[in-house]
Parts: sequence; structure tokens; C-alpha cells
Amino acid sequence: MSSADPLPALLVAVPVVILACQAGAAVCRRFGQPPVVGEIATGILLGPSLLGWIWPQAQHALFPASVLPYTAVLGQLGLLAFMFLVGLELDLKNLRGHTRVAVAVSQAGMLLPLTLGALLALAMYGGFAPDGVDRMPFTLFMAVAMSITAFPVLARILIDRGLYGTPLGALAMACAAVDDVVAWCLLALVVALSSAGSPMEAATTAGLAVAFTLFMLYAVRPLLARWAARADRAGDAMVLVALFSGLSVSALATDRIGVHALFGAFLFGVVTPRAGGRIEVSAARLRAFAVPVLLPLFFVHTGLRTDIGGLTASPELWLWTGAILAVAFLGKWGGAAGAARICGRPWREALSIGALLNCRGLTELVVLNVGLELGVIGPQLFTMLVLMALVTTAITSPALTRLRAEEVIPPDRAPSPPRSALSRP
Repeated sequence: MSSADPLPALLVAVPVVILACQAGAAVCRRFGQPPVVGEIATGILLGPSLLGWIWPQAQHALFPASVLPYTAVLGQLGLLAFMFLVGLELDLKNLRGHTRVAVAVSQAGMLLPLTLGALLALAMYGGFAPDGVDRMPFTLFMAVAMSITAFPVLARILIDRGLYGTPLGALAMACAAVDDVVAWCLLALVVALSSAGSPMEAATTAGLAVAFTLFMLYAVRPLLARWAARADRAGDAMVLVALFSGLSVSALATDRIGVHALFGAFLFGVVTPRAGGRIEVSAARLRAFAVPVLLPLFFVHTGLRTDIGGLTASPELWLWTGAILAVAFLGKWGGAAGAARICGRPWREALSIGALLNCRGLTELVVLNVGLELGVIGPQLFTMLVLMALVTTAITSPALTRLRAEEVIPPDRAPSPPRSALSRP
């Protein structure tokens, strides 16, 4: 092989990243944290925030410029598979029996952070918006970033604490499902506004996105339902190939429309039938490879873009970081908890729901990377928001321990969650 061949460097970088993320996840799991906290932290530590700061030669040797495009593409493939799995696990049937409270809590848990995020964006626009970015997409993006809930991480926390099948767990999952749908729709609008060169182009992109969504719901979904009924006769390999091909084509369609490939993968997961042995087995196999092998490359891709040292340039940057954290906690936790209390839930349960919906996890990183790639936010603000995602996710488990210490149910005595919910975020 020639010296310019990136394969040798790739064969070093990939296993190092996978093993490092697994080690970080194992450490956090021992402290009662969801594994994604360790994976996010590991990605940051392998970037300029630590490794590139104390030993830049090692970072450049591990991630030479020639290998970065390949690790980024592999991480994006893992991310597409993850978004498909998120869509597959998104079940609005959780709303049954909780519709009124779930709608009220999810609306408050979206409206308050959206409003506070928009006000914060207006204050930050002059100093943090990249050149050429209009006020509207910047403000809307910040509002969306403040209102995210990590649906898969929330499910994992509930399962680990034996709360998945409890009334609290069912209500939290219902609220998170509604939040997810609304947040992705709003992010699609941000992408359309940012990518379009004129209001007419933005309207065209939004119209095409709506048309594609309706096509997937009312044309593709019935076809997939009929196919699922016969999928048990096909081999596992063929079903897995069909699912991956479907999410790829759907992702390509939304990428061509102008609302990012992630939306297509997520939408294909939403319309794919959840019942069916072969589909469930194939989705589990896709998860078993994509989540532990490919997704860590996305965490490192994010970590290489995060430079905490850059925030030391001015104390003002840390004050803005504190403001972002305050808005994140007050908006999501405060809004959801207040709405739950108004709906008649006891304070302890209301605060627990707020803590759960304040968990942002990997979903927030997905949103932030989309914003950075679009040029809606710059590197400094990206770093601040990554720290916010890490802190709000890490605080969820300790908050639940403090709020519900006497009510924690051992997982072996808890109601069994559906198998699809057992995925690791």
C-alpha cells in the first residue's frame, strides 16, 4: 500500500475509538449514569479539549487529516441507522390513558424552552451568530436546541431504574414521544430556512418535505405492512438488507429535498411496522453493529469539533455557557414539572417528569452537528451547547435518585419493557 493510503490509519483509529468509548461507557455505568454520558465525554476527551491540548502529536497521529473524512462517513452511517431505530421505537400508543396530561406537559415542556431559547438567541445573535446568518434561522435553531429530549436515553434510564412500566415511566415516554415529533419538525424547518436562498425556495423545500412525509405515511407504510406480513418467509439477511436499503433511500430523498438525510432515516423508522419476528430480529442485528461500532465514530467526530479550551479566552464565554445551562434547566425541567403539577401530579412526580424530559443525550448532539454543518452556529457556541447536552444528561440519574429514592424498583421486579426499548442509547 502507498503511504497516502488512509486504510492503515483507519484500521488504527476505528478500534481505538470503539474501545475508548466502551471504556467510558463502562465507567459511567458503574456510577449509575447512562452509557451515552461516557461516550460523549470520551469523544470530547479525544479531541482538542484534552488529548489535542496535552499531546497534540498523538491526536494528529491517531486522527490524521487523511482519515477524518472516512471516520466521519462511517459515523454518519451509524447515525442514520440510529435515527432509523429511534423512529422504529417511537410508539405514540404510549399516549393511551395519558393523552390530556401528556399533551399539556409536552406542550409546556416545548413552549417554555422554545420561548426562553429564542430570547437567549436574540441576546447572543450579535456576538455568536456566524457572518451571513439571518436572525430567524439562528433564533429558531437555538429555540429548538433548548427544547430537545433524548427519547432513547430516557427509555434506557427508565429501564435501568425499574420505572419503565410504571405510570411515571409511561407518562414520561408519552411526553418524550410528542416532544420528539415536534422537535424534528421544527428542526426540518430550520434546515429549510438555512439551506434555501430565498423565501420561495424555503417554502418549496417545506412543501416537498410535507409531501414526502405524507407519501411515507399513506403510501409506503401500507406497503411495508403488507411486506411485514410476509417477511417471516424471507431470510434474516434479506430483511436486514431491505431495512437498510429502505432507510438509505429515504435518507437520500430527504437529503435531495433539502431537509437533511437524518429526517429520511427517522421517518422510515416511524413508518416501518414494529411487530413481526424477522423485522425485530433484523433491527436488533442492525443495532448490535451500528450502535457499538459505528456510532462511537460520531461521538469522536463531535469531540474533534468541541474545544473547551477555546472558552478560556474570556470569562464572558463561561458566563454565556452558564446562561445556556440556566435556560436549558429552567425551560425544560421547569416547564414540564410546572405543567405536570398544574395537571394534578404530586410535586415529587412532577419534578421527576421534568428531570427526565430535561435529558438531552445523543439526540441533542445530532441537532447541534446539523446546526454546525449548516453554518447556523459557530464553533464556540457549538462547544457551549455540547457542554449543556452533557451536563443535562448527566444530572438526570442523580436527580431521580434524590427525588425517588424510596420508590426505585429493582429491574428484576419491574414490569418488562418491550424488547425494542432495550436498545442502548
